[in-house]
Amino acid sequence: MRIVLATSNPHKVTEMRAAFGTAGFGGLELVGLGEVGVVGGEPEETGATLEANATIKAVQYARRTEMWCLADDSGLEIDALGGRPGVISSHYATDGRETGVGREERDAANTARVLREMEGVPEERRGARFVCVMVLAGADGTVAGTTRGGVRGRIGVRGEVPRGAGGFGYDPVFLVGPTFARSGAELSATEKNATSHRGVAARAMAELLREIR
Repeated sequence: MRIVLATSNPHKVTEMRAAFGTAGFGGLELVGLGEVGVVGGEPEETGATLEANATIKAVQYARRTEMWCLADDSGLEIDALGGRPGVISSHYATDGRETGVGREERDAANTARVLREMEGVPEERRGARFVCVMVLAGADGTVAGTTRGGVRGRIGVRGEVPRGAGGFGYDPVFLVGPTFARSGAELSATEKNATSHRGVAARAMAELLREIR
């Protein structure tokens, strides 16, 4: 079964492949957009929820490639910030606006804003969670299923974070529960896929794919 992933982020492609491998799903080939010749023309993510944005991507890329398409949208929800950055996590530093800057620069700006806004917030109120929603669409754009995963943690204190050489996005400032001993960027790939929001959603999606296949 060949499925195109609705992303051009190589880190996410690698993580998704590993997550489905951990789920024990054999015979599944996951390919990134670049591997099927899709360059540019990204759909505008205008949804008010993670589910809406994942659906937009899955449906549009499925129709464009005429292949099964799996899209995900993930966000960081921080208790003390009323659930922000949430649906605009990828562009939090610019209030959800796409400015065309590189991924690493954007990630650094996003994490810097989070740490600035969390300045002075006590440890017991620094709770947060990563959430991932996955949407699968058939080659004709029909939605075949949706899954959701989450992981609890907390935002570290500036000076203690960011830390870790792995992961991407907010991983270096997110201390993974229940121990809060390491950031998401300090976990091995195996550990991350076993416990991450994306890993949980992927295992649920693997069950759905078994039924479809």
